[in-house]
Amino acid sequence: MSTSLYLVALGSNQRHPVLGRPRDVLLEVAEILDETLGKVLAFSPIIDTAPIGPSLRRYANAALVLESELDPLGLLDCLQEAEAALGRVRRGQRWRSRVIDLDIVLWSGGVVAEPQLAIPHPLFRGRDFVLGPATAIAPDWRDPLIGLTLRQLYARLTHHRPVPR
Repeated sequence: MSTSLYLVALGSNQRHPVLGRPRDVLLEVAEILDETLGKVLAFSPIIDTAPIGPSLRRYANAALVLESELDPLGLLDCLQEAEAALGRVRRGQRWRSRVIDLDIVLWSGGVVAEPQLAIPHPLFRGRDFVLGPATAIAPDWRDPLIGLTLRQLYARLTHHRPVPR
């Protein structure tokens, strides 16, 4: 069976009763994914970021590159099962506090357009908390829709140019 590479974004801003603080949750989840879904080839530094939406707690964010035999929908199912096992509830308000959030950002196979999954992740280009960690581990990975590398996307997002007069 062939393998694929996936760029997965991880986020947590809620303590887990066993695993501990959000940074510890991310480290443990990376180990779990490595043991159960394939091989984690790279894990980014963990950064702390301000929340989006109604949550008041800061997030711990990271990214990893996973080599897996799963197809994208199979991986999505497994990631959602892992989120649920760690206490994530998928109902109610978007962007609320959560123990873990796992998103498939990119896939070595290109584009996926299914009702339950879009790859590339539709919002990743505007999120420095995704692009920063992702650029640290996969700077040359290209967005299959627009052809720019993660490094280029991150530079566009974070380097503000003065307005011409």
